[in-house]
Amino acid sequence: MEPIRPGPSSPAAEPGEADLGALLTLVAGGDQAAFETVYDRVAPPVFGVIRRVLKDSAQAEEVAQEALLEVWRTAGRFDPARGSGMTWVLTIAHRRAVDRVRSETASAQREARAATADVAAGDEVAETVAASLEAERVRRCLDGLTDLQRESITLAYYSGYSYPQVASSLGVALGTIKTRIRDGLKRLRDCLGVSW
Repeated sequence: MEPIRPGPSSPAAEPGEADLGALLTLVAGGDQAAFETVYDRVAPPVFGVIRRVLKDSAQAEEVAQEALLEVWRTAGRFDPARGSGMTWVLTIAHRRAVDRVRSETASAQREARAATADVAAGDEVAETVAASLEAERVRRCLDGLTDLQRESITLAYYSGYSYPQVASSLGVALGTIKTRIRDGLKRLRDCLGVSW
C-alpha cells in the first residue's frame, strides 16, 4: 500500500492553496506571493460586495482596489480568533464602499449648500443693487420738485407725519399742504414712470 500523499486541497500543498487566514498571516509578514494568491481569491467577492453598495461600476472598481490595498497594508490586524479571513476582507470592502457613499453624499450636500448660498448671496446683492438704484432714482426725482413740495412729502412719507402735522410743523394751511403733496406726488410719478 502506498503512503497517503497530500492532495491539491491540503494545507500542506503549495502556499497558494493554503487557508486564507494563513495566507493573510504571510501577507502581514510582507509576502507578495501570498498577497497575489489572496488577491486572486478575494477580488471577485470584494468587487461583488462593493458593487451592491455602489451602483457605478467604475467607482466600485476603484473602491475595490482601495479595499485590497488596505488588506495588504493592514493584514497584521487580522485575528483568526475573531472570524474567517474572508469575513475580515469583506468587512473591509463593505466599510470602504459605505465610506465612499458617505463621502459622495457629503460632497453633494456641500455643493448644494454652496450653490444655494451663491444664489442667495447673488439674490441679496441683486436686491441691494436694485434697491440702491431705485433709491437713487427717487432722490433724483425728489430733487426735481420745488423746495416746498419736497419738504412736505419728506415730512409726510419719510418722517411719518400726518397731513395736519405737516401743516402744523410748516405753519401752513392744511389745504395748501394737501395741494403741495398732491402736485409733488404727481411730478414724482411722472419722473419715476409709474402709475399709482
